[in-house]
Amino acid sequence: MQVLPNNLTDHLSKGLRNLYVFHGDDALLVQEASDLVRRKALQEGYSDRHVFSVFGAHFDWSEVLASAGSQSLFADKQIIEIRIASGKPGKEGSIALQNMASNCALEQGVLTMVYLPKADKIMKNSAWFMALESAGVSVQIEPVSRHELPTWIAQRLSAQEQRVPSGEAGQRSLKFFSDRVEGNLLAAHQEVQKLGLLYPKGELSFEQIEMAVLDVARYDVFKLTQAILQGQPLRVQKMMDGLQAEGVAAVLAHHTLAEEIRSLRRVKASMEQGKPISVALKENRIWGDRERLYDRIVPTIRINHLNVLIKDAHIVDGVIKGLKSPVWPEDPWQALHRLAQRLGSVCKV
Repeated sequence: MQVLPNNLTDHLSKGLRNLYVFHGDDALLVQEASDLVRRKALQEGYSDRHVFSVFGAHFDWSEVLASAGSQSLFADKQIIEIRIASGKPGKEGSIALQNMASNCALEQGVLTMVYLPKADKIMKNSAWFMALESAGVSVQIEPVSRHELPTWIAQRLSAQEQRVPSGEAGQRSLKFFSDRVEGNLLAAHQEVQKLGLLYPKGELSFEQIEMAVLDVARYDVFKLTQAILQGQPLRVQKMMDGLQAEGVAAVLAHHTLAEEIRSLRRVKASMEQGKPISVALKENRIWGDRERLYDRIVPTIRINHLNVLIKDAHIVDGVIKGLKSPVWPEDPWQALHRLAQRLGSVCKV
């Protein structure tokens, strides 16, 4: 069953299915769609959550299958999230996913969420993908094109009861906004939220939008990881405090940290497979200042430390969404502080 992201809320109002597959390359849109499902699950008592990140063909699927089959009459309802960044689960994973698809209707109290990159023709024609799509709900996340971005921004403003003037003046504001964020949806989302904090509901003038968007924040969420990679723990601490004080959404700070951890893990894994670091960086689209920083720190990082950080990032993701962890702070920003410092300690050369 296929459901468009725009129709997901209406779909969930009719009931929660046992299996959801999200495939797309825009992290913000994927997260927002999956958050809708996760919130519905929390409302229905799904309080336990297990997250698995699949890297390479040698991933051990036994733990995933064990978790999927561990539901009992008196156990908490559980969410199982499987993230396959490469879109290639391997032979064992293909069999495991097909088995999970076959059994999902029988496993009451278990919600399975599978995350994939944009599905190409080969993926869509694979036995495991067709099994998942047939047994559950497939949500294809399409990117927002540069041409569509002004409309996307206008819709986001409308959701927080703000709008631009009608006619040419409003189009000028939206074009300026779009040009400023350069197609980066995360940046656009952050700027829309900033406008909601700075101005009341109603119409926004061009001057208000210009002042807000051009007012470069003292603490920029997109520069946070640069400070971490440069090994500046005191600056990182100060930036985290500043981001929180400026009202930046915790989910944006978390996404930035988690994406950096995953990028480091992918580059390191490529190097351990025998690829030169220059090739690994190019394949993972690491350019400019980040390329120089990666070139300095990745050779010294141990991959098992990055694996631990990925698990930490998943836990913090849960904390931000209201799930408790016995060894992590309940406050989202305190958890983010700890994650940022742990990443910094691993990157320190």
